[in-house]
Amino acid sequence: MASLTKLLTPLFFIFFVISHKDALSVEPEEMLKDPQLEERARKISKLLRCVVCQNESIDDSSAVIASDMRKMVRRKLIEGQSDNQIISYMKQRYGDFVLLKPQFSLNNLFLWFSPFLILIIGIGIFFKNKFVDNFEISKPLSEDELVKLEKINEK
Repeated sequence: MASLTKLLTPLFFIFFVISHKDALSVEPEEMLKDPQLEERARKISKLLRCVVCQNESIDDSSAVIASDMRKMVRRKLIEGQSDNQIISYMKQRYGDFVLLKPQFSLNNLFLWFSPFLILIIGIGIFFKNKFVDNFEISKPLSEDELVKLEKINEK
């Protein structure tokens, strides 16, 4: 029974941490009293990237800048701004990078298509090296070279 407890304790701890992940980042003093506004704030926060943590939303990040960004979102909600206005404000302030799911535009066209371009170039190089004959046209061996080759083969 004791060994079962030793086995299950870490599993329960991992389950607890994973299931309460949302509670780890947003501090209680940041939360709004109005549940509808808080829900909107959480939704917006999940769309915005923490500028320090790279691929983590400000809702999931515990960085100081993420906390400041969450507070700004809540402040703008209290002021009565729409979700799009808040996202536009954050985008204007921090750039397109702040969006976890960036929008397709002419400014980032190369970023969207560069993986495909790299893949096509890689496939082209692979097939060129694999299937194109890279044999150099060589001249026939001279008499001296033929004699040397026969001596080597005799050994």
